[in-house]
Amino acid sequence: MVRLYNLHPFGSQRVVPCGQEPGRFCCGRDVLFVASAAGSCRVEAFAVREQGRCEPLGSFATLGPVRRMAYSRAGDYLVTIEEKGKASFLRAYVNWRCMSGGSSRVCVRMVGHKMEESYRETLKEQMSIVEMPLSDPPLCISCCPVSGDLLVGCKNKLVMFCLKYVVINQNLTVLDFERSLILHIGNLIPAEVAFCAGRVAITTELDVLILKLVQQHAAGTERCAREEPLGAGVRDEGPSAHALQLELDEFIVCQKPVELLGEESARCEIPVTLESTELPTEHTKRFHVRYLLFRCFTPDQSPFGFCEETKLHSLQLLPVYQTGSSGTAQEETENKRELLSLFCFFSLPHAGYLYSVGKSVELISTYQYSEKSEQAVLTPQFLHVITRESLQCFTVRCSAAAARDEDPYIDTTVKACPPVALDVCTLRMQLFIGPRAICHFKNHIILLTKADTEDITERSKPARRMLSGKTDSIKSRTNSESEPGWNLYIINTVSTIQLYREMVEYSRTYENVGTESCVHLLSEAHLLVRAALMGPRSLRPDQEAELLGAFRESCAFLGDCYSRFDTKDYHLALPYYRMSGLPVAEVLKRTVSEGDETQTYERGFMFYLTHSLNEDLNEELTKESANKVLQIFCLADPVQLPHILCSPCMRNVCPSAAVKCLQQVEKMMPSVVLTLTKASMALRMGDLMMYEHEMDSYKETALACGFAGQPRLLRQRRDGAVVPTQLAAHLKETQPALLVAAAVALHEDSKMHLEEADSFFKRLCRDSESAVPQLLVDFWEALLVVCSQEETLQQLLLRVISQYVWRISKRQLPETKPLKTTEDLINSCNHFGLIFPWVTCIMSAGSPSDKDCHEDISRLQSLLCGPSVDVAAVLPALEPLPGGAGLAVRVLSCSRRGQRGAAVEQLLRSCPRAAALYVQHELRGDRRTVWWNKLLPELCKRTRLAGNDCPALISSLKETLSVVAVELELRDFLSLLPEDGTAAFFLPHLLHCSQKQPLPRGSEGRLGSNTSSVLQ
Repeated sequence: MVRLYNLHPFGSQRVVPCGQEPGRFCCGRDVLFVASAAGSCRVEAFAVREQGRCEPLGSFATLGPVRRMAYSRAGDYLVTIEEKGKASFLRAYVNWRCMSGGSSRVCVRMVGHKMEESYRETLKEQMSIVEMPLSDPPLCISCCPVSGDLLVGCKNKLVMFCLKYVVINQNLTVLDFERSLILHIGNLIPAEVAFCAGRVAITTELDVLILKLVQQHAAGTERCAREEPLGAGVRDEGPSAHALQLELDEFIVCQKPVELLGEESARCEIPVTLESTELPTEHTKRFHVRYLLFRCFTPDQSPFGFCEETKLHSLQLLPVYQTGSSGTAQEETENKRELLSLFCFFSLPHAGYLYSVGKSVELISTYQYSEKSEQAVLTPQFLHVITRESLQCFTVRCSAAAARDEDPYIDTTVKACPPVALDVCTLRMQLFIGPRAICHFKNHIILLTKADTEDITERSKPARRMLSGKTDSIKSRTNSESEPGWNLYIINTVSTIQLYREMVEYSRTYENVGTESCVHLLSEAHLLVRAALMGPRSLRPDQEAELLGAFRESCAFLGDCYSRFDTKDYHLALPYYRMSGLPVAEVLKRTVSEGDETQTYERGFMFYLTHSLNEDLNEELTKESANKVLQIFCLADPVQLPHILCSPCMRNVCPSAAVKCLQQVEKMMPSVVLTLTKASMALRMGDLMMYEHEMDSYKETALACGFAGQPRLLRQRRDGAVVPTQLAAHLKETQPALLVAAAVALHEDSKMHLEEADSFFKRLCRDSESAVPQLLVDFWEALLVVCSQEETLQQLLLRVISQYVWRISKRQLPETKPLKTTEDLINSCNHFGLIFPWVTCIMSAGSPSDKDCHEDISRLQSLLCGPSVDVAAVLPALEPLPGGAGLAVRVLSCSRRGQRGAAVEQLLRSCPRAAALYVQHELRGDRRTVWWNKLLPELCKRTRLAGNDCPALISSLKETLSVVAVELELRDFLSLLPEDGTAAFFLPHLLHCSQKQPLPRGSEGRLGSNTSSVLQ
């Protein structure tokens, strides 16, 4: 569907001062080329200045009449197809700007000709004509706007010439071309071709084929493999497209219309073969073909003419580049702008079709014309179409499609853009007499008009003014000059801001009568500004600022529409208001009527307000605005009221009024979150009795879950920082266990990360002398009980261990009593293990200072005795530990890392009494050989050196002998005893080994009581 409006996209017009009747023309950058009509062989060049003023740059002769011409901005060259006699010639005009300096020198050379001799230093200021011979007559041409490469259409093939920069010497670089690739296309005579960024579009009278040249990374052969067409039967079992070209004597066989997109288009039965013609080198590019689109139309009896007049025209590929560059358009070209999106347009006499052929292939828009079209030109903002009597301007959806390619957050609650499928509209149908051809660049439309004989007679009568704007530069022609009835106009489109303002003003006529039309016009205005911002960055800072302001304003207008009107897309109010940058207070002023008690609030406004207030905004509403929001939700959406009152924006709301509203909601739908919100409001009012009543309504477990349902009851964000609420500060003093349980629930519900929790508790306990408050340690310990993620678990273990070690080494006690004892943690958490007996033995012989930090030491040892700690990760944190605690931790670390021999050595050296207990606990099964291979010899050796001065060694030796006597045979046991040992000391163990029965109670003491020395 095409909507029709009556806007004014066209501004002033000027006449190009051509000396002769134009036949062909093209433009680009800042120049206009006009080739004279048949009978004259000349091309005039004009510089196009501001407001469309044309200044002649010069002219040059051609070989014959120009049939086709194209300008390439990359390389700044003009290419033509010229006809002389019955032959067609392909020529490129390079360095033509030297004509404006008065130089008349011209050099004609063949493509690829060696230029060192012909381009001497004295001849560098000259125009060059590059002849490009072809085996078949050239039919159509196209220049790639990205690379400047040239594509030439011939019968059954396309020839590609690569643009090259040849360095003659340090001061001279010239352009040349190299024929690099031929695309052989079976039974296809191209009427038009378009070439851009490796995409090739071809049209015949009724067929459209779009290909992509994909560069191969691996080195290939000189001739690439043929892209074989897939199976037949695509055209509903009808005859092939080429067989349909056969005309019978009495019938014309017509094919059915076909549209194939993406991979399906390879079934179009048009084979394509690539032939590389450049000399193979290591830098030679190899390509293969990928089919993108095939569409076949059928002649029809349309209102615009007979079937033979149904032909395709105006093929065009339009690139859209990445935005963000601050350089000029010329600098962007030199820096190889990055392609963002690519669009293809082609047209029938009665309809035009716009496709996206960049990242995906899809039909974007279909344009239905009110009369038969002659030619069309696509721009990022408009589609301009000429008919027999008018110049028509349509809107396009290129910016909507490109925005989605550029920004992944489009179509979310963060950002929005009018849909690609939005109906296009006709902005203007401007009357002209006899439009014949059209082209476009920047904000200029070049229009050739030529009146028929009957039109010339009509022109002699007074004519009404067709375009507003400047006309003082349009010089009237004499009667003899005007007889041919032709004119070449430069029509300036109005500025984007001016047309945008007109669209916005026009949309206001539909505010109360046509909701859909109002939204549509504002969407068109938004896309117009968006397209201007996505264009080449040649804007002045003030122009760009004005466009950005208009963009934000258009977002605000669209937000107003979706918030006020009852539409299915009401949710778009949120992203559009966000993109406008308007604060919540300003949106309230735009939407809420003052003093209107009967006002109703649409879904879009409530959707925006709910989501905005549920976010952590840095905005703070005034008391009046906050109370107004309270009233709005009491009437429109009372269920959301508890959550809305927790918003940082609502800090200034009247707490007593909020409690009254909450009490009304509670009668309909009570909840834990509502009760906690009432408690928070009571705390703000200073009503502790009401606060305690509300907090006693539920058990602590339910309250913790309630905090998880609305985290902002405990913490809010200001300028990106986590800030505890008044309720959180009160809970810290009165119910710290509930506060910790709520924080754990938030973390497990992914609503508070570890770093946020650290910041929350540190800020809550900022009066604490410790860098890590005990309440935070309580949170870590509580989180260990429920944590199931290994990565988070190791982070928690490292944090609590580091804090335990820091407090033990500094002899610093926690500022508050821990919520759980070590025994509580062992019973409730699998990561805390029972402390080993040998660890207890070490600690019993430790220094008295260890008793000051007994609780932290026992927690640390319990963790190391548990199964979860990654000892290698926490080892650096354990190094500062002194005394017996340090010894126990070091032995535990060695044992957990499998270094049990080193652990035994440390115990023998520092705490021999615990050595036997350690071996008994840690070394079982196959490892029991340590008793007689390691422990017994070491104890004997150390006892010999220490004598009777070390009772701990003697005690460990006795225990070791008891174990070894049970494990070994008598002969083996006897071989282990030292030769210088006291017989009375070892005799009971020998007897026990021989009998393999336990010694009677007290016999060992009796036997060894008379020994003055164990080893002599």
